[in-house]
Amino acid sequence: MHISEGVLSGPVLISGAVLAAAGTAIGLKKIDYDRIVHVAILASAFFVASLIHVNLGPASVHLILNGIVGLLLGFAAIPAILTALLLQSVFFQYGGLTALGVNVVVMAFPAVLVHYLFRPLLGKSPTLTFIGGFLAGMVSIMLSAILLGLALWFTDKNFLQTSLAIMTAHIPVMIIEGIVTGFCVTFLLKVYPEIMQVEKK
Repeated sequence: MHISEGVLSGPVLISGAVLAAAGTAIGLKKIDYDRIVHVAILASAFFVASLIHVNLGPASVHLILNGIVGLLLGFAAIPAILTALLLQSVFFQYGGLTALGVNVVVMAFPAVLVHYLFRPLLGKSPTLTFIGGFLAGMVSIMLSAILLGLALWFTDKNFLQTSLAIMTAHIPVMIIEGIVTGFCVTFLLKVYPEIMQVEKK
C-alpha cells in the first residue's frame, strides 16, 4: 500500500506532510515513555509485515498490521508507523521520502481511528476480543485503501480506475488482516496484557 515516489501532486504531498507532522506531534506526547519498548516492538512488526509485497500499479499489496498497531498504541501508532515507513523508504526504497507524509496518513490515521472504535471490545470476553481485533484489522485496511485511492484521485482524476483496482485488490487483505489481528490480540491479552497500556490517558 506504499505510494511510490513521483506519483502524487505537490498539493497532495504537502497536505500529507502537514497532517503527518501534526499527528506525529500528538502521538509523541501520548506515548508513555516507560513503555517505549512496546511501541518499538509493534513498529518492528509493522516494518517486517510490509517487506513481503506484490506491486500493483503505483502501489503495492501486502500485510500491513496497522490495525493491531493502532489498537494497542492509539495515537502512539503514528510515530511508530512513521519510523517504520522511513526505514523502509531509506533501506528498501518502498514508497519514498517525498511521499512519506501521505503514506503515514494512509496507514497510521486509520490505525488511530480503529483504536477508539474497537478497543472497548477488548478484554470483555474471548469472543468480543476476537471480534474487536477482527474489525480493527479489517476496517483499518479498508480505510487505508480508501485514503490511498483518494490521494491518487486528488492528484489526477485519471487515476480513478487505478484507485478502484487498488481498493478491490485489498479486499482479501482486509479479511486476512482481520483474522490475523483477531488471533494476535486474543493471544497477547492472555500472555502479555501489559502491552495494552502504552498510551497516556
